[in-house]
Amino acid sequence: MRKQISAIFATNTLRQSAVTFSGTVINGALGALFYILVARFLGPISFGLFSVAITVLTLIGDIGDLGTNTGLVRFVGKYLRRNPNKAKKFLKLGLEVKIAVSLLIIFVGFIFAPVISEKIFLRTELAVPLRFAFVGICTYLLFSYITYSFQAMQKFWWWSGLQVLTNFLRVVGIVFLLLGGALNLDRVMIVYILVPFLGFVLGVNFLPKNFFQVKNEISVSKEFFHYNKWVAAFSLVAAIAARLDIFISARLLSAVDLGLYSAAGQLVQIVPQIAGALGTVIAPKMAEMGNIKGLVLYLKKTQFMVLGIAFLGLASIPLFSYLIPILYGKAYLGSVPIFVILLIAMLVFLISIPIHNVVFYYFSKPALFFWLSVGHLAIIAFLGWYLILRFGAVGGAATVLVGTTFNFIVPAFWVIRKIK
Repeated sequence: MRKQISAIFATNTLRQSAVTFSGTVINGALGALFYILVARFLGPISFGLFSVAITVLTLIGDIGDLGTNTGLVRFVGKYLRRNPNKAKKFLKLGLEVKIAVSLLIIFVGFIFAPVISEKIFLRTELAVPLRFAFVGICTYLLFSYITYSFQAMQKFWWWSGLQVLTNFLRVVGIVFLLLGGALNLDRVMIVYILVPFLGFVLGVNFLPKNFFQVKNEISVSKEFFHYNKWVAAFSLVAAIAARLDIFISARLLSAVDLGLYSAAGQLVQIVPQIAGALGTVIAPKMAEMGNIKGLVLYLKKTQFMVLGIAFLGLASIPLFSYLIPILYGKAYLGSVPIFVILLIAMLVFLISIPIHNVVFYYFSKPALFFWLSVGHLAIIAFLGWYLILRFGAVGGAATVLVGTTFNFIVPAFWVIRKIK
């Protein structure tokens, strides 16, 4: 055990993870402050509508990514040192895909937002927030292009700094609205979707010089899209599965219960952000890993690290349970049991990150995750509908826990069999 701990502290992974982890903690704190202010001053009903709109934004944004982010990490990370010009071609191709998809989504979304709000969610008051959300998908895709490019280049200071700056500006925007007595749902949506575009404009200046002037990026498209086809298929199903609990809750729960569930869900988002920070460091290293022996050693170190973080998360449950009604207000007291279950679910997700990165970036088997996500979707759809109908918001949280456990156990057994 002592040797394992010493080995972890001696690696670049820990130092780079410390950068991304510190940035993620600050970013998570700012994000939590943003959501606390919005939840407290909009109230459970409007906050529930806001959360559904943001869920649609991130869902369609993840689907519309078409695996581009994963492809950037895979190929820019692979060729940046070996063949910088080829890496620039992947950067340019990735940005072109993002822009094309963004314009298509805005056009289609504006037309169908009223239909989606009325027919799917049975809430006509969602039409305007959904239109804002479809515009926000464009800024979401462009901002993620920058952050994943930084990840592929292993520029972790830039990655952390841009994330922190973005959430800081969101908080500043909300504070200005509060001070001016102008805070409402529409203006909160504007702040939420505008700031990432500013982050994109700033971040693109830190990418390799003249990358957009490189010629013949089509020459790498076959390699890019061949890998991305399974990633895109996985992203489609996984994105739906990851947010289906919110959609089912929006349809089956009362407006107040939806707000309680949304508040608990937002509070646990610090855990996926930490997982993302660790994945930011782990993924490019998995992509360039040369042999199975080095992989096993690296996997043990990273797995030990995430287990330690998960233990700290479990220890924090009493503190956060006490703070919820203080931070959000007494109207959100019912969020506490939902929060506890969702936090455990997110900690299970956290400890699965090293395993997931091995499958994606070392073994290059995104097809496995496509079929895994199909199983996950079935769990959330059928079990989620039953448990939410029977137990309300707590049933939704329990469904998420079952889903994350499934997503950890199956690939873990697959990896163990492959490395034996």
